[in-house]
Amino acid sequence: MPVISVTGLDLSYGKRQVLQDISMQVHRGEFYLIIGPNGSGKTSLLKGLANLLPIAHGRIDILGRPLADYTRRQLARKLAVVPQQISLDFPFSVAETVLMGRAPHLGLMGIEGSADHALAQEAMHFTDVAHLADRPLDQLSGGERQRVIIARALCQQPEIILLDEPTASLDPAHQIQIMDLMERFRVEKGTTVIMVSHDLNLASLYGDRLLLLHNGRVEMVGSPDEVLTAERLGACYGCAMLVEKNSLGQMPRVTPIPQKYSQVV
Repeated sequence: MPVISVTGLDLSYGKRQVLQDISMQVHRGEFYLIIGPNGSGKTSLLKGLANLLPIAHGRIDILGRPLADYTRRQLARKLAVVPQQISLDFPFSVAETVLMGRAPHLGLMGIEGSADHALAQEAMHFTDVAHLADRPLDQLSGGERQRVIIARALCQQPEIILLDEPTASLDPAHQIQIMDLMERFRVEKGTTVIMVSHDLNLASLYGDRLLLLHNGRVEMVGSPDEVLTAERLGACYGCAMLVEKNSLGQMPRVTPIPQKYSQVV
């Protein structure tokens, strides 16, 4: 049974339809990457899976149960979300932020116990932010903040984690740190990882399967080798692409071709 099953999904912002007839299945323990050009509906799809956008038509099942049947609290026990940006209006400390991940599991009084604090410590050590426990979020680098938000998600003990471009605006070293962290999350915790990414090469390196969106529709679902072809990417992104085998393995490596080199390829 897939952990997420989407059938004939339409999503809209008011009268503007952003996703049309989306069907997909994500299996337990997969690293599933959602890619596509700007405006293709990637973030909207992630919001739909997190029940943050109303479904205009179609169906989403989470762990074999209709999404509409979950309360927000019930869903948060199964699924964690790492947004693209976080508010720093109230700069909580790292430890306070991570402990917020326990909220769906607390009783009516909302008071954390020793077991909750232990899980928060474990999550901070797993994401290598324990040494920052007393630091406010607004005093951290972008890479450190992302690891803290991932630690908060880990503290929820979810079966599924959704991430919206967690490597955006990070340098290459921090991008790899985040991606390696999510791979560890998947392998060691058995968590299903669904991530939106603009970076086709990171998607190729880490993704078990890729879903390519174009104009609000599914263009292709498959392995990186199946999805990342020069012809398909050129048609979706509107620019010429060079696709080669990566020297690290059989996964594709994608290079957009500048106009001045178009005659070379």
